[in-house]
Amino acid sequence: MNDDLESKIEEAIKNPRNLGEMKDADAVGTVGSVDCGDMLRMWIKFKEENGRQVIDRATFQSFGCQTAIAVASVATQLLKGKTADEAKKMSGEELSASLGPLPPVKIHCAQLVEGALRNALEGEGASVPNRKENAPTLLEQIAGSRKKMKIVLDREP
Repeated sequence: MNDDLESKIEEAIKNPRNLGEMKDADAVGTVGSVDCGDMLRMWIKFKEENGRQVIDRATFQSFGCQTAIAVASVATQLLKGKTADEAKKMSGEELSASLGPLPPVKIHCAQLVEGALRNALEGEGASVPNRKENAPTLLEQIAGSRKKMKIVLDREP
């Protein structure tokens, strides 16, 4: 990684923006797996602005590397004021652009953030956000992975 990218990631880790659960979220999305070690959850709150529903606030929790936390931090700032449709069209590359180009081994961090965003905004239909009450908790996600792991272990001789 180049020095500029490293310093931006370091700054985002020291002062992460929008970190933590949002109790009154309108939508929530989770992506990743404890099996591989990276998980990210994103909460989104909408508001009415000039007759449109736009993102008022986005927050996140991450079980991942520093780059994933940095990308989520800058992405949640970038999402403010965007409609759900505008946000859904954003790629991981766009969400992480303010950090600079990510090295190939870190591109998955931006894809993780993009996936959590899409999961939150797509819900059961293209225009229906994934309501907070319908989303599994991180604990439920972990429990699901443990069950899968147990099945694999049970199959071993």
